[in-house]
Amino acid sequence: MKKCLLIISALILGGCLGMPQTVKPVTGFELQNYLGKWYEIARLDHSFEEGLSQVTAEYSLRDDGGVSVLNRGYLASDDEWKEAEGKAYFVKSESEGYLKVSFFGPFYGSYVVFALERDNYDYAFISGPNTDYLWLLARTPTVEPEVITQFVQMAKERGFDTDKLIFVEQEQSLFD
Repeated sequence: MKKCLLIISALILGGCLGMPQTVKPVTGFELQNYLGKWYEIARLDHSFEEGLSQVTAEYSLRDDGGVSVLNRGYLASDDEWKEAEGKAYFVKSESEGYLKVSFFGPFYGSYVVFALERDNYDYAFISGPNTDYLWLLARTPTVEPEVITQFVQMAKERGFDTDKLIFVEQEQSLFD
């Protein structure tokens, strides 16, 4: 099952660098502040995440200067956890929120942080290579309604189909 998730992720994102014209990566990005665990609050759904709840992403430094990525989610229909391990590298500069991420071999997809809560890195808005890929990540399993409103507004202004957003079920008790 883990291999299937990796292969699907690679096929979907494989070779997809770039970003929507309406999306610009944040500048002044600080990787050290971004590392750690994030909860997926909302997303545009794709086959590699279909049916997953309690989705998290964990980022840590790699020995080669890149970033280790561990995505994890619960698939209730199979009563099992799914995981995908990957790696990410900055595309241009370490101070720009634009990375390429791979979950399988030499195939990379874009990971563009286009909005970020600057004080504590409490939440981030992420795009992929086009407007079919969108995520709201947060340091906690829930966010204030104002964050969701801002996310939807910014995403809509950038051409994302916000009517198709999925708000991810997060059960805190399963993380304790």
